[in-house]
Amino acid sequence: MVHSILSVEQFGSSRITDDLLIRIEKCTGKRPHRFLRRGVFFSHRELGLILDAYEKKKPFYLYTGRGPSSESMHIGHLIPFLFTKYLQDAFNVPLVIQLTDDEKFLWKDLKAEETHRLAYENAKDIIACGFDMSKTFIFSDIDYISHCTEFYYNIIKIQKCVTFSQARAIFGFQDSDNIGKISFPAIQAAPSFSNSFPHIFGKKFDIMCLIPCAIDQDPYFRMTRDAAPKLHYPKPALVHSVFFPALQGPKSKMSASDANSSIFLTDTDEQIATKINKYAFSGGKDTVDEHRKTGGNTEIDVSYQYLTFFMDDDERLAKIKEDYESGKMLTSELKRELIGIMQKLASDHRTKRAAVTDDVVKQFMTPRSMGFED
Repeated sequence: MVHSILSVEQFGSSRITDDLLIRIEKCTGKRPHRFLRRGVFFSHRELGLILDAYEKKKPFYLYTGRGPSSESMHIGHLIPFLFTKYLQDAFNVPLVIQLTDDEKFLWKDLKAEETHRLAYENAKDIIACGFDMSKTFIFSDIDYISHCTEFYYNIIKIQKCVTFSQARAIFGFQDSDNIGKISFPAIQAAPSFSNSFPHIFGKKFDIMCLIPCAIDQDPYFRMTRDAAPKLHYPKPALVHSVFFPALQGPKSKMSASDANSSIFLTDTDEQIATKINKYAFSGGKDTVDEHRKTGGNTEIDVSYQYLTFFMDDDERLAKIKEDYESGKMLTSELKRELIGIMQKLASDHRTKRAAVTDDVVKQFMTPRSMGFED
């Protein structure tokens, strides 16, 4: 199932095919994650090369990130981390997670000290997803740039590879943009290269990198992939996810500043039920009689779309789709299904986050050996 009408041709990437899913299952011995089975992660750049390397016992690592602009993350923010957790477990590889506190300072009306603090708060939510501490390094840009010379070397090398004209064409920079914005893409690019992390990989510069990210992050890594050969580094591979819809539907935008645009991980059971019942865009008909006759539209129904992200049971999901589209299931019943799943997800996450102490955060965010140097 494909969630989006996004065209891979539009981005110059490749569709994740059934054959590729079969190969992933053969490599890992695990059933592909529901995000792969259902087309949530739908597109890739050179994922096949990563599987080639894995089959030949060659190492690779994972890289993903988060821009910390708010105290609380919403459920859409979990998508790349839940998927990256699956990849780390399935392939048993190291992972680096970049917290772009510098980016949010440059783009948002926030003080640098505040975005730095938010990075550490968001790290607790990320750690609560269950990452393996022995194979995971989480870092704040503000901290790590001042700590690691090799990381900064790569940043300036990438900056020298990209002209202002190219950056403006890729990112749409305007004359009124501060110069920090113009230099930032190289900072997001640098973790794609293994020698940015000497404490993990030593001086190795040729270890391949796989980046799970939303499709809107692809321009950063198209730039990175263009720069890589000039630096004699391997191009990073990518897997792209579709956009996570706002509660009000695909034509609206999720925003941390609009509490009703999404379900936040800090929401109570009552808040979750209220948001879904009141704001979740419905594909149902205006009356019960009409709905019973013609059924609902799962393509536009947000409650059903959310279930495709978070309900693990394929058979149950298929039955819900059948019943809703036939009119056997009403919108209120569909929303009830989603409310139960969302309440459990948020409650479980809050419990796990509460167990993440400042000391645990410090351990994840301290540069250290992970046994991959040799």
